[in-house]
Amino acid sequence: MRFKNLTSSIATVAAALCVASGIGTQAQDVSKYPDWSGQWKTAVNPTSQFAFGFNWDPDKGPGPAQQAPLTPEYQARYEVNLADQAAGGQGDERHSYCIPLGMPRLMTVVYPMEIVITPKTTYILTDNSEPRRIFTDGREWPKEIEPSFNGLSIGNWVDADANGHYATLDVETRGMKGPRTFEASGIRLHDDNQTVVKERIYLDKADKNTLIDEITTIDNALTRPWAVAKRYARNSNPTPIWHFNECSENNPLVLIGKEGYYVNGEGFLMPVKKGQQPPDLRYFKSAGK
Repeated sequence: MRFKNLTSSIATVAAALCVASGIGTQAQDVSKYPDWSGQWKTAVNPTSQFAFGFNWDPDKGPGPAQQAPLTPEYQARYEVNLADQAAGGQGDERHSYCIPLGMPRLMTVVYPMEIVITPKTTYILTDNSEPRRIFTDGREWPKEIEPSFNGLSIGNWVDADANGHYATLDVETRGMKGPRTFEASGIRLHDDNQTVVKERIYLDKADKNTLIDEITTIDNALTRPWAVAKRYARNSNPTPIWHFNECSENNPLVLIGKEGYYVNGEGFLMPVKKGQQPPDLRYFKSAGK
């Protein structure tokens, strides 16, 4: 009898401690959120003819086939960029030199993605970019934002079915810096970095292992907002393998000023384009004969 009373007392004290520390509330809060756990890889829209889905608009081909709604100025810059790539250069594709992808391009998810949901912050982690934080703590937009490639993302969970469980995460991202492109073909965002990215992220109602991110980019390099839908497939393996990709490791490309060069296996600097001039060596002594 005494043992039973002691057990009851311990349970009462434990419950009180949980309430005081907020543990019970946290557990209840977590149950409101959708299950986006596991490893996610870029999926192909089943109605799309394109096999890989790494294009910005996964339902269109790469490069000019994207039909990006660029202003005349940025369309002209894009064509110069394509000519440079055709000649062996990198054009406006700066990720080749390990400059971060930034938003919104990182949501193409070339390498697998993990999403960690907490009541105040949702983390998006990939093996090819810096961690992304989406703040869902009710904060307001600050008067000033320190620019970063990922920008500042503020989100709001939506209970569309009014059943006490969140299903959709609405996100707005501002405060990005550049240079940034939509994809490797060099579709560039505006130099003023006034980009605003709006997202609506949710599970496909017909398949809980498909995540959809409706992304709308508002940018001064565009004649109108550019909306695309990204799809991600959940890896069926409950213990997936993660491989971190360190861009700078063994990268032979070097950016000097505005020109890119190649470092060969012997450590010598080489041109990447026919007739390319060497970099300015004014601060180096001439090699003796």
